[in-house]
Amino acid sequence: MPVWKPKAEEDLQGIIDYIAKDKPMAAIELGEMLIEKAALLDINPSLGKKRTKNTRIMVTHSNYIVIYRVCSETVEILRVKHAKRKFPAAR
Repeated sequence: MPVWKPKAEEDLQGIIDYIAKDKPMAAIELGEMLIEKAALLDINPSLGKKRTKNTRIMVTHSNYIVIYRVCSETVEILRVKHAKRKFPAAR
C-alpha cells in the first residue's frame, strides 16, 4: 500500500468533506475510489506521467490527480488535487 503523506491525507479529507456537503454517499464513494486507484501504484509505480525528476502524476478520476514519488521500494502519495487547480510547487 502506498504511504500517504500528511498533505495528501489533508487533501483527500478536504475533497471528501466538500463533496459530502451536498452528496454524502458520493463523497464516500469518491474517497474510496481515489484510494483504490492510488493503491495500483504499488503494482505499477510508472502508471502516472513524469512531472519532475522525482515526482509523477496519475489521473485517478476525470477531476482528480494524485501527485506521487517512488522512493526505492515505496510509493509516497504527496498530494491529491482537482485537475483544474494550480499544482503545488515541485520539489
